[in-house]
Amino acid sequence: MESLEGKTFGPVSLRVGVDTVADFVAITCDDSARWTESAPPGWAAVCLFSVAPLLLNDPALARRGVIHGEQRFSWSGPIPIEGELSVTGSVTRVRSRGGVAFVGFDLEVARGNQSLLTGSSTFLVSGDAPAAGDNPEVDEPGPEDKGDNDLLVSGGAFPDLRRSASRADLIRYAAASRDWNPIHWDHASARAAGLSGVVVHGLLQAAWLMSAAASLRSTPAPLAEASFRFRAPLRPSVTATLTGTLEDSTVSARLVAGETELLTARLGLR
Repeated sequence: MESLEGKTFGPVSLRVGVDTVADFVAITCDDSARWTESAPPGWAAVCLFSVAPLLLNDPALARRGVIHGEQRFSWSGPIPIEGELSVTGSVTRVRSRGGVAFVGFDLEVARGNQSLLTGSSTFLVSGDAPAAGDNPEVDEPGPEDKGDNDLLVSGGAFPDLRRSASRADLIRYAAASRDWNPIHWDHASARAAGLSGVVVHGLLQAAWLMSAAASLRSTPAPLAEASFRFRAPLRPSVTATLTGTLEDSTVSARLVAGETELLTARLGLR
C-alpha cells in the first residue's frame, strides 16, 4: 500500500444535473425547495466519490475492508446545477499502525480555472487486522426498517433533529452519492472489515449535519469549511440525534445514538 503515496487519480468529469441533485437532496432529508440553482454542501460527497473509487479499486487496496475515519471540506463558492466539474484526487500519505493502514486522500474540484471545493479524507484500510477492529456479529434489520426522522427541538439557534436510515435507504444513498463501498450493503464485506454488520455511510450522517448548519444561512454557499470525525458506526434502523451549538460563525455539532457518540463536527458558516 505504501506505493500509493503520491499517486494521482483523475481528473474525472462530473456533471451536476438537476435530477441527480434532486435525488441526493431527497435521500439526505435536505430542503428540496432551496437547492434548485446550486447543490447542497453535502454534495461534496458526490465529488469525492466520483474519484475515490479509482483509489479504492486500485490493486493495492482492492478487496480490503475500508472505513472512513476523518473528512474535511472547504468551499470557495457554490456548486452550480448543470455545471461541469473536473475532479482530481491524490494520495498524500500512507501510514500503518496495529495492522491497519491510514490512507490520506486529497480532493480538488474545479469548474474551468476556478477551484470550488477541496477536501481531505482519511481512510482506514484492513491489513493484518480488520479496519474496524473486532466487533460481535449482529443480525441485519429488515430492508425498510427505519427509526425516527423528525425535528426534536426547534426555536434555538441550531435545531435538534432525529435521523435514521434503512438498509434500502443505504442503497438509495449509494446510488445518489456513488459511494458503493460494500460495507454499507453487504453483510459479509462489513464483517470482513471488523464491523457487526452493514453500517450507515459516514458522509450521509455528515450530510444531515451540513444540512442543519446550512439552514442558518440563506446564501447559495452557506458553508466555508467543515470537518468531521467518525467515532463509531451507526447501524441501519437505529435512530441518531443531532445536536449543535452556534458561536460566532462556527457550529459545533455531534451525532449520538443513545450514549454512543457517532460523529463530531465543526462547520464554519460563510
